Amino acid sequence: MARVKTAKRAAPADGSAGAKAVDEYLAKVAQPARATLEEIRELVRGLVPAETIEVFSYGLPGFRYKGALLWYGAFKHHCGFYPGSPPLLQSLAGELTAYKTSRGGIQIPFDKPLPAALVKKIVLARIAENEARHRVQ
Repeated sequence: MARVKTAKRAAPADGSAGAKAVDEYLAKVAQPARATLEEIRELVRGLVPAETIEVFSYGLPGFRYKGALLWYGAFKHHCGFYPGSPPLLQSLAGELTAYKTSRGGIQIPFDKPLPAALVKKIVLARIAENEARHRVQ
C-alpha cells in the first residue's frame, strides 16, 4: 500500500506565521546576539516592500520578496547575515574588511554589529537583484 503524503498547511499570505516563528526564535537567543538580530530585523522591515513575507526557514529567520531575499541568525560566537549573493558581497568587499565573510554570508562579532548604512545598502541591492531576476522570468 502506497503512503499518502500529507500536504503542509500553507502559511497565511500576510506572513504572520513566519513572524510568529521569528519572534519565538529571537526570544530564545541570548544577549547580546538578540539585540543585534532585532536591530537587523527592524532595519530590514523598514526597507522592504509591503508584499515581503517574513519567514522562518532552514532554522533561521529571513525574508522573501520575489524569491529568497536574506536570512540572519545567532551562533555561539557570532551572528550571521546571509544575503546569499556572492557577487554583491564581492562588490562590497572593501566595506566588509572588518568582518569574516563567506561566499554568501557575513559573520558579525557580538561587539561589532554591521553599520545600519551597510545593512541598508545590502538589503536594497538584494531587492533590486530579485526584481531584476523576476522581470526576466
